Order: sequence, then C-alpha cells, then structure tokens
Amino acid sequence: LRTKDDIDLVHELDPTSATPFVGKTLRDLTKEVDGKAAILGFVGAPYTLATYCVEGGSSKSYSAIKRMAFTEGELLHSLLGKFADNIATYACYQIENGAQTVQMFDSWAGQLSPSDYDVFAAPYQKRVVDKVKEKYPDVPFIIYISQGGTLLERMASTGVDIVSVDWTVDMKDARERLGDVKVQGNMDPAVLLGSKEFITDRIMDTIQKAGPTGHIMNLGHGVMPN
Repeated sequence: LRTKDDIDLVHELDPTSATPFVGKTLRDLTKEVDGKAAILGFVGAPYTLATYCVEGGSSKSYSAIKRMAFTEGELLHSLLGKFADNIATYACYQIENGAQTVQMFDSWAGQLSPSDYDVFAAPYQKRVVDKVKEKYPDVPFIIYISQGGTLLERMASTGVDIVSVDWTVDMKDARERLGDVKVQGNMDPAVLLGSKEFITDRIMDTIQKAGPTGHIMNLGHGVMPN
C-alpha cells in the first residue's frame, strides 16, 4: 500500500464475515479450558501492520514506511487511522467470543525514534485502547513492543493495563520506571536452550526483580523454533 488509491481501498472490517474462524476458535477454546486457564486475544498494532503493508513484507531498513512517514505523512496517518479502527473492532470481536485479555503487538514501533513514536505509533495505539476500553472497560489490555526499552513510559501512557517487556530491559528497572503499571515478561527466549537448572535460575531472578504482585511471568518474545 503506497499510494492514495491503494489506501482508499482499505475498508471497514467485519470480523464475522472476514474472520469467522477466529470467533469459532475462541468459542471452542472457552469450552475446552472450562475456566481453568485464561484465554488471550491477540492483535497487531496499527504501525506494525502498516509497516508490513507498505514494505510488502518484513524489512531490515524500513525505508518504504519511513519514506512515507517523512514525505507523505498525511497519507500514512490516513492508513494508520483506518487500521486503528479496524483493529479495535477485531479486538472487541475476540472479547465477544471469549477472549478475557487482549495483547497488542507493535513489533516494529521499536524501530522508531521516541519523537516519531509519539507521532506515528502512540496515538494509534491509544486509539485502539480507548475504543476497546469504551466498550469493555474491565478487560485487561497488554501492549508489547520488541526492542521497546526506551519507550516503556510512553507505552504505559497509551492507557493499557499491562506493559510487556522484552529481555533487553532489566525487570527491576522496568518496575521502577513503570510505577503502578503491571508488567509481563521478560526472560530471553534463548534461555530455554539451557539446562533445567539454568532456566530455573533465570525464572526466579525475573520473578524476584518483578516483585510479588502485578507481574505475569513470560518470555520477552516468542518461543524460538528450535
């Protein structure tokens, strides 16, 4: 998506017709777990979705999305706004079908400078959060940004309940910086390649640094394929 004509084709999402299998999966999971485990919903954030669409896939330089941001900012804002509204609709659809918590991933927002994050990522993250919270105020909302250590305070300011932290930030520092905001994470996934004793030590270190409350123990990113 690199022209106005391309972006004009981005339409309002109707999850019941576009992704009915997601709703069915969540309903089936709800019956399967029978209250014994939490069911998480997952959505991508506007900037990250825009990055994939403008770049045409993954990227090492992010030159196409940044060229649009810095030379055709209004065009990118138009796309981000459309994505934010659709993502909020999609998140609500997941909640309505059984998701008890929603986590939003903005994987590529960590490639932005803090000032550009404030312009091209944070407002649209907040737009998603606000729309979901307006309808479902009691459903916890989590945000995750890969390599987002410099952005923790900004992430919290979007109105989320929980900030998911990657392993490049010391958990003790994250707790101090975020104050009362709850946290998730943040063990390096590669630790799982170590011995059982090594893994246990790292888990306990993370838990102890996070403190006794307001922490979801998790990896700082996804499980490695090996």
